[in-house]
Amino acid sequence: MPLFRRTYQNYTDEALMQAIAQRQERAFAELYDRYSSRMYRFIFRMLHRDASRAEDLTQELFLKIIEKPHLFNPERDFKTWVYTLATNLCRNEFRRPPLPEPEPADIWVEELPGIQDQDWLESRLHHQIGLLPDAQRQCFVLRYQEGLTVPEIAEILECPEGTVKSRLHHAIRQLRTQLAGTYF
Repeated sequence: MPLFRRTYQNYTDEALMQAIAQRQERAFAELYDRYSSRMYRFIFRMLHRDASRAEDLTQELFLKIIEKPHLFNPERDFKTWVYTLATNLCRNEFRRPPLPEPEPADIWVEELPGIQDQDWLESRLHHQIGLLPDAQRQCFVLRYQEGLTVPEIAEILECPEGTVKSRLHHAIRQLRTQLAGTYF
């Protein structure tokens, strides 16, 4: 047992990827600790809140990282790169034939004693986000739920910043219209 164990807590994400390329397992563990829950939440939102599929794709994402660390370009920002990988996995998942989805239950405030309007509204918002077209939902989730900037989203989705802004505008307008129609 070595006297001094190497700690990776102070490494940048990019330095961790270089260590992973050299097969340093503890570097991967550190990177996984930093990003696994964030990537799961992102994928979960992108896949219409399907926990099982989100878990599978999150594991697939980290398998790609550990099996092919050489694909990462250290000149790039790791956060943008990992979101690009996750987005591409979700896109591939969207291309698969859809599984039959259960009909969403209509939620009426009168039928939910003890649930406050805020909970109901949040539930409706999540439902409406799931109904957005894929491109708009991707932009909305990356911007407002993951907190990424428009330039980062443009890089991840490989499209112009103006396209990202347009998709965000349309998504917000559609959500506003749909939520106003269900709440008032």
